[in-house]
Amino acid sequence: MTTDAQQALQQETEFLSGMESQLRGAQGRLLRGTHWELARHDESDELRQLMAQRGLYDRELLKRLPVNRRVALHGYERRLWFWRRRTGVAVASTLSPLAHYVSGSGGIAPPVSLAELKDHVRKLVGAPQVPHLIGVCSPSGFTAEARSTRLGLPNAQVVLIEPDGHGGWRVASNEPGVSTKVLELFDPEDTRHKVARVRALIAQRSADLLTGSLSAAALAAELDLPELLVRQAFEEATRAEPELKFSRYEGDVLLYRGASVEAQETRSMGVIERIKQLFSREGHEAEKINLLMQRRAALARERDRIYEDIVKLEGKEGELLAAGKAAASEVPRRRLAAQLAQLRKEISRHHTTAGMLNQQIDIISSNVHNLTLIQKGERAKLPTSEELTDNAVRAEELLETLQADVDLVSTLEHDQREASLSAEEQAILREFEAVERAPEPGRPEAVPPQQAMPTPAPPEPGERSASPRESEPGAAPPPLRQREPEEQA
Repeated sequence: MTTDAQQALQQETEFLSGMESQLRGAQGRLLRGTHWELARHDESDELRQLMAQRGLYDRELLKRLPVNRRVALHGYERRLWFWRRRTGVAVASTLSPLAHYVSGSGGIAPPVSLAELKDHVRKLVGAPQVPHLIGVCSPSGFTAEARSTRLGLPNAQVVLIEPDGHGGWRVASNEPGVSTKVLELFDPEDTRHKVARVRALIAQRSADLLTGSLSAAALAAELDLPELLVRQAFEEATRAEPELKFSRYEGDVLLYRGASVEAQETRSMGVIERIKQLFSREGHEAEKINLLMQRRAALARERDRIYEDIVKLEGKEGELLAAGKAAASEVPRRRLAAQLAQLRKEISRHHTTAGMLNQQIDIISSNVHNLTLIQKGERAKLPTSEELTDNAVRAEELLETLQADVDLVSTLEHDQREASLSAEEQAILREFEAVERAPEPGRPEAVPPQQAMPTPAPPEPGERSASPRESEPGAAPPPLRQREPEEQA
């Protein structure tokens, strides 16, 4: 209940948000008078009564429910000094099923019926002799009977407004004498917003532009908008995106995706020169792509129309098949069988034609793809192989020169550092180095490797190893070692 009620409240607010300014804009044009009064009304008292009957005393819930607000502009003319006469009334009113929202039954609110609409309009018409312009907006919509039946109230032109399901509003009237200006008066959606809705639908169906086109007549019927307004949206889309193009085909306007023509390709040329360029193998790929895209869009539109005819024929086939099964005698069955056979042949012919168009579209798409590759490849302006080789050689030479410069700079810096020291400073540095090489106290001086004695070879078995003094020439023999008592024993 809450979600549906909040949506109805939002739509009620959107409808009445711009009605005051639009009604004031109708002063002196659609409404006669010299003095004007604006009044605002709602059904909040009836809503509170319905809530009290069901024991609902929730103020927060009351804020989330629609209250059937309305705005009325009264026109007057001065009569003598103290009197005035009413000359016309314009009313913008909303009508929602309040009992449904208060009951808490949930679900979608029911549309307004013809009886509810008549009762509501009679309450708005105060004086039948005064002309009334009445716009009734129902967030839940109207029944088919309420849309198609004329109310027949004197001096009252009634316009019905309801959401169209596409983010806009459906504004219509079956009353005689209702002009287009009166319909525009109660239309809460301005032209800018309608064009924006068409642009949003174009962006949503951008995939259809890759293989076909969008029809202005089809979009106008789907969105319930004037075809002229859809064409305006097509023009704005082509200005915003240069690759989008539109063309006229059999009274319709088709939007398709082409190629953006570069500045150098848009030079003026004669008709014969243009034809030669289109069928030549050189240059101006963008113009060739646009011509092929335009042809593909026309073929895709023709193919879609054939598919629509096939759907209708298939529906007729189902009807004939059901009628043949329900026929009781042989004569109507034969007649229906002949009609069904002819209808299936026609469906087969339509499929053959659609298949041929698909093949043509595929050939054009392949050619467009190749031309697009050529166009984008030439636009890149890549260097040639000779330029690549020359640049590589130059880069290598530059790196070698840079490395030689780096080596030279390092040598110069070393020489400059040595030259910057005086003789006394260099002598002190050599003293520092000598101190670092001097041995520490109590530590034997290291023997240079060239002065070290060779290591003697190990003695043979049974042979006594000679001491260092014996090994030296002219050295005295070592003294005899006294035997221990155990050895003498």
